[in-house]
Amino acid sequence: MKKYNFKLLFYSFGVLSIAFLSSCNDFLDRAPLDQVTPEVYLNAEDQLAAYAINQYDFPTHSGWGNGTFNYDNHTDNQATSGVNARFLPGEWRVGENGGSWSFGQIRQCNYFLGDVVPKWKSGSIAGNPENIEHYIGEVYFLRAYEYFNKVQAIGDFPIIKKTLSDNEEELVEASKRRPRNEVARFIIADLDSAIMLMNNSPVGGNNRLTKVAAQLFKSRVALHEGTWLKYHKGTAHVPGGQGWPGANADYLSGFTIDIDAEIDFFLNEALTASKAVVDEASLATNNGEYGGLEIFDNPYYKMFASNDMTDFGEVLFWRSYDVEENVYHQNQHYLQRNGGNTGYTKGFVESFLMENGLPIYAAGSGYQGDATVNVVKEMRDDRLKLFMKAPGEQITDVNVEEYPDITGIPEVKYVTGYAVKKGVNRDDSQGDGSGSYTGSIVFRASEAYLNYMEAYYELNGSLDATAENCWRALRTRAGVASDFNVTIASTDMSIEGQGDWGAYSAGTLIDATLYNIRRERRCELVAEGHRYRDIKRWRSLDQLQNYQIEGFNLWGGAMEDWYIDDETGESILIPEGTDGKTPNVSSPTNSNYLRPYQIIKTNNLAYDGYNWHNAHYLSPIAFEHFLLTSNGDVSSSVIYQNPSWPIEANGQPID
Repeated sequence: MKKYNFKLLFYSFGVLSIAFLSSCNDFLDRAPLDQVTPEVYLNAEDQLAAYAINQYDFPTHSGWGNGTFNYDNHTDNQATSGVNARFLPGEWRVGENGGSWSFGQIRQCNYFLGDVVPKWKSGSIAGNPENIEHYIGEVYFLRAYEYFNKVQAIGDFPIIKKTLSDNEEELVEASKRRPRNEVARFIIADLDSAIMLMNNSPVGGNNRLTKVAAQLFKSRVALHEGTWLKYHKGTAHVPGGQGWPGANADYLSGFTIDIDAEIDFFLNEALTASKAVVDEASLATNNGEYGGLEIFDNPYYKMFASNDMTDFGEVLFWRSYDVEENVYHQNQHYLQRNGGNTGYTKGFVESFLMENGLPIYAAGSGYQGDATVNVVKEMRDDRLKLFMKAPGEQITDVNVEEYPDITGIPEVKYVTGYAVKKGVNRDDSQGDGSGSYTGSIVFRASEAYLNYMEAYYELNGSLDATAENCWRALRTRAGVASDFNVTIASTDMSIEGQGDWGAYSAGTLIDATLYNIRRERRCELVAEGHRYRDIKRWRSLDQLQNYQIEGFNLWGGAMEDWYIDDETGESILIPEGTDGKTPNVSSPTNSNYLRPYQIIKTNNLAYDGYNWHNAHYLSPIAFEHFLLTSNGDVSSSVIYQNPSWPIEANGQPID
């Protein structure tokens, strides 16, 4: 007999091996795979467990690179050496095939629910009833998760609740898009089912999805949709808005919507779900250690850098690894030893408050300037101290951080000079290329604190006691004075708008209270992959024109001296305009701050900065899907294209 190791099952088996796991019996006792039929499958608890976990497809550390800590690249928080086409209007085009219009994962969930739920209701599934219900709840969660991916990427989407036959007429009918608010309500309903069925003590612990993880995810979905509808209201990106393409679909004729009521519905759902998490899960503590090896004794830091995250109550769901079982990643190879082809932006670093709660520009803040990376971190928010590298810091037992290599090959480059330190593990052996096995967080409770604060303020224009307590808890943990009203009173939105896209909604600066709620979110979720989703739902990109991503103060401070060759006494830095040489850094004539996309002008579409096209708030649907749902005349397809995108392979957004 062999117990399932759910820590390893999370992503560690292929489709076939999971699909036909039938019992705890020895492998040789199972029937040959080609003889297993649906009639003898999904009839027992362990089969449900195996099927559900095989559908896990969450962003976690994998392969080479910094893992999830690179997921904020291509935002105003982080930059990498390449530029994403979403900030180059005309370069992001309609695909010929593929894209987000896909149903494979949804079909897997529908097959399970269609087969298992009737068996569960009839009591014909063998095993522990509580565990059986939990695994069914997991699949409701997983279907909701996949549908949320679709809403974020595409918006309106077909709602399909059952497996479909291979019948063209049925498939075309099922391809009809439903308004995004209906899809979001469908997601909420699935998550309500998941919450009802799941528990917080599954086999496998918090390496498996839990009820509280489902509540957190529900708060994320509801907040996303409520704020999307609020800030995109009246535009083509919201059902019923001006130019909404669904208005031209005959099957949606007569569709009406009370947008304000929908906004209130989703924001209230976000409040209820996030409050449940806040009441259930506590935050990891920060003991104030942030320098040298003592940092590894700080629970707040260790939460992101541990091999085993089981005992961190804030971590609601995480993935574990084991090199001996061939389940590992390589992120320590980069986090410990180099820049990993990423870096925090100047705008992001400047958004962190001082310990006294004041913005860096406020009178009496105590800001020491940015002559060096070390100076930038002095008397700042602990999250900046903890999660950004600085030269001279002890990184592992044997590694000391030297000056940032801003001129090296892209794979290991410090793109902005401000390097990610989040998740660095003390064990140097994990960075030698043989494999890293630090855990990877998928959901943690602090997001619920942030979701509650934001949802309450968006609904009421004020904060209740719970929201205030959440805010104080996050600031106290971050080593920042807890009185957020001092920060609000000292906030100058005209300054904040220069480096923070989240200072805007629909091209207009927001109020200082809401901005500081967004600031808290930005700083708390540093390098965790939330930023792009947030700035899209806030409609924070309308104003983006020729925006220059900048890094550290290369030419205006002491850091320029780091790049003097010891042997020749000459600088290794080659700015643009140097005769006869290929530039490797941006020119001081443009800015004292390193500009990673303004090094070489020739064939560089990003040289003049980031720009935005409103079509990019949603992805285009690939051309093949219109062909498959028509008789060759794509204009007759039941699918409608997203706003400003043409029904044309390789087509550019329509102005």
